[in-house]
Amino acid sequence: GVRLLLHGLCSNTTVKSLDLKGNNLRTMGAEALGKLLRQNKSIRSLTLEWNSLGMWEEGFSFFCQGLRANNFLQRLDLRNNQINHQGAEELAMALTQNTSLQELDLRWNNIGLLGGRALLNCLHSNKTLKRLELAGNNVPGDILKAVEQALDHNQDREAILSEAQNQVNILSKEVLSLKDEKNKQFMDFVDAVDKHKEEKARSEKMSAARVSQLQEALDEQYSIMNSLKTKLQMTEAALALSEQKVHNLGELLNAMKQEQNSVAECHLRELQQQKQEGADRESRLLHDLSAASEKNLLLRNQVDELERKCKVQQDQLFQVKQDLTNTTAELKLRAVEAEERLETEKRRFKQNLEDMESLRVKEVDRMTQHIEASERSMHNRIQRLEAIRISLEEELSQVKAAALTERGQAEEELIKVRSQARLEEQQRLEHLKEKLRLMTESRDEAQNCCLKQKEMVAEAQAKAKQLSLYADGLRRRLDELQQDLDSKEEEKVTELNKVKVELQEQIGHLEAERAAQDGLREKIAALERQLKALSSNHREALLDKEGEISLLLEKLRMKEAEISRVREEEAQRASFLQNAIMAYVQGSPLGTLSSRK
Repeated sequence: GVRLLLHGLCSNTTVKSLDLKGNNLRTMGAEALGKLLRQNKSIRSLTLEWNSLGMWEEGFSFFCQGLRANNFLQRLDLRNNQINHQGAEELAMALTQNTSLQELDLRWNNIGLLGGRALLNCLHSNKTLKRLELAGNNVPGDILKAVEQALDHNQDREAILSEAQNQVNILSKEVLSLKDEKNKQFMDFVDAVDKHKEEKARSEKMSAARVSQLQEALDEQYSIMNSLKTKLQMTEAALALSEQKVHNLGELLNAMKQEQNSVAECHLRELQQQKQEGADRESRLLHDLSAASEKNLLLRNQVDELERKCKVQQDQLFQVKQDLTNTTAELKLRAVEAEERLETEKRRFKQNLEDMESLRVKEVDRMTQHIEASERSMHNRIQRLEAIRISLEEELSQVKAAALTERGQAEEELIKVRSQARLEEQQRLEHLKEKLRLMTESRDEAQNCCLKQKEMVAEAQAKAKQLSLYADGLRRRLDELQQDLDSKEEEKVTELNKVKVELQEQIGHLEAERAAQDGLREKIAALERQLKALSSNHREALLDKEGEISLLLEKLRMKEAEISRVREEEAQRASFLQNAIMAYVQGSPLGTLSSRK
């Protein structure tokens, strides 16, 4: 029935506690229990009281093999199972490889001295067992004390490991919080960069608007130039019309001159023809000549007026041309100045963009390098402290184990000698107890010194954390200053100078804090050296105590040899007396009578 039950529980994942007390389990049940322990991963408590598992050696060995392979069981009750020293040795071999069992109850079995020693030896390699009950097993008291000390050592080690794990968890949480803060700072920096990009886009839009305004101004200037060109064309057309009029007037003048010449020739011919006529015609001709001269004067006056008008129009045309050249030159100068301003604005804007981009890249690189350096330093510091803690725990465990083994051996030998010569060696034993008490006090003092050193190291770590937090605050302040610089682009030169001065001061503070951190590291190194010196002194003291113990053991051996020699002499004397009494009895008359009877 137990085999079927345990076979069903092999694949079960919900049962946490199993109680099979008083079920008369035999070999098949023990084998089924071993199979259950190998396959089941959910049972944490197993009670097997009053089952006599120790009587079946093969089944109990199979059960111990299953316990060796199990890494989930935490409590095991094996009371009243008739387990002898061989079963205890099997159980000890299983416990050397088990890493989950915390409580083991072996009361009221038959483990004895050998089983107790096997369990004590297994506790040197098993670091998880916290409670082991061995009452009612004929185990000597010194072994019980050594087992209790080993269990106390396991509990202390578990407490130290839990504290270290808590510290590691706290440090990991702090590292994660630092990473989150760095990520937040980086995201804030990215947001600031995005804002800067938005501002840059806004400034680009503004510059584009300004360029469009300049372009509109240029278009207006071009339209003004076109209107001036049209005016120039109109003035040229008017000038061409005036020139045409002048040309026509010249032609008229030439025609008039030709007519005048022709008239003069006609008059001359008429005068030559009419010289012969009479004086009456001469007056008429003179009158005609005066009229012609008057007409000629009128024509000349008209020609002079036309020439003056032509000169005035030419002067006006020259003035218009000069004004046109001046306006074109001014427009060209304005266009050139506008293009130069536009080019300078573009170059300045590109330079500002490149400077801001280079500053952003440098700041991002510096922040990433600083974050990586701080993380590496924190990891290295944690690893060094872990290595120091592990080495100190190993040294303490070695010292405790050596002290326990030596103390156990010394107590066994003292018990033997105490049974033989308790009255004679009581004072020396008290002296030994006093020395052992002094040794334990020195060991406690060394442990207190180690604890003080650990507290000092923890304080140094806390100071280093505070300094790192202060450095992070300074970095956040630097980021805020950078954002203020980004928001105040109009007052770049003055603000940059002020921020440079503040940054130099903060860099000086940071260098001073770095020097302080270096001083703290040197103090930590000095404390580590002091700890090493204390450990070496403690080892030397232990070696001296071991030498004293060895001398006392030699003296005890000499006393035992003397006591054995005295016993042999007493036995020889007793044998001599017995022989003499027997001889006397046989030689006396009573002896003869008794022989006759």
